[in-house]
Amino acid sequence: MKKFLAILMAALMMISMFAVAGAEDVKTYKVGVAIYQYTDNFMTLYRNEIEAYFKTLETDTVKYELTFADGKNDMAEQTNQIRNFITQGMNVIILNLVQTSSADAVIDEIVEAGIPLVLINREPLAYDADGNTIDEAYEGILNNPTVCYVGADARQSGTFQGKMVADLPNHGDINGDGVISYIMIEGDPENIDAQYRTEFSVKALTDAGYEVKCLDDQVGNWDQTKGQELCANALTSFGYDIEVVFCNNDAMALGAATAITTAGRVVGEDIYLLGVDALEEAVQLVREGEMTGTVLNDHIGQSHAAVDVAVKLLNGEAIENYYWVDYVMVNQEYVNAQ
Repeated sequence: MKKFLAILMAALMMISMFAVAGAEDVKTYKVGVAIYQYTDNFMTLYRNEIEAYFKTLETDTVKYELTFADGKNDMAEQTNQIRNFITQGMNVIILNLVQTSSADAVIDEIVEAGIPLVLINREPLAYDADGNTIDEAYEGILNNPTVCYVGADARQSGTFQGKMVADLPNHGDINGDGVISYIMIEGDPENIDAQYRTEFSVKALTDAGYEVKCLDDQVGNWDQTKGQELCANALTSFGYDIEVVFCNNDAMALGAATAITTAGRVVGEDIYLLGVDALEEAVQLVREGEMTGTVLNDHIGQSHAAVDVAVKLLNGEAIENYYWVDYVMVNQEYVNAQ
């Protein structure tokens, strides 16, 4: 009996030793993820996919402890969150900036703390002496071995919006007067994506040789309710003179769709409506003919690329400074092929 107990005790000690050794062999990385605003439809999909994809990459020996922060569209709030991430000793930070104009200060703090950084969705650009964005890469990313940007070129999304109008049989000129009369509902005016989508949607039409006329251009700040309000006001003011409604994202386009229906207008017959993001609800409206088109902003491709490069940084591997994910046009041809 004593011999049996001795063997049992020895076995338990061995199991305990292996368990401790096993626990010590598990590497847990702390990942801070700062999102500019949780209520943004697209960034909600993006954020959820980051979490889900990190989980698929875990093994018996590697775990990822994610801490998310909602910037609430307030740069001061987000700056405090980043400082908390630094204090908490994050191994890597994934950052969706509230204000790209504040990129230099935030990036400097993270770099000085020795924490690798993956910027996502909102590309910081250089600024001129007057504080205006210029079409040059932000030097805080260039040639920095621990900082990169993952996103899509917003110029492409705007171009695709305009191309979908240009490809229509009447090229968006419903009343046949030789001019495409439109309204523009913009996102955050400081956001380079909003700036590019606004500019390049119209540029695609003028580059194709069509004359355009802007009847109204208002800021909807990516918000569905605001999009509905602005579109409703414009429809009241300009009525059937409005031939095309460009929205910088699908949330505002969904609001505009409601305003269009309420006003008794019919998409595809007496008005056209364009968005960006290819949210499920927007794609369904395209399928039903209640939106002319949207542009797939690939949250899966972008989030996976962001996570993959974050893991590279955690492993001490070399990275590039920019990772681009293409947009895709989503029109009737696209949905019919699905």
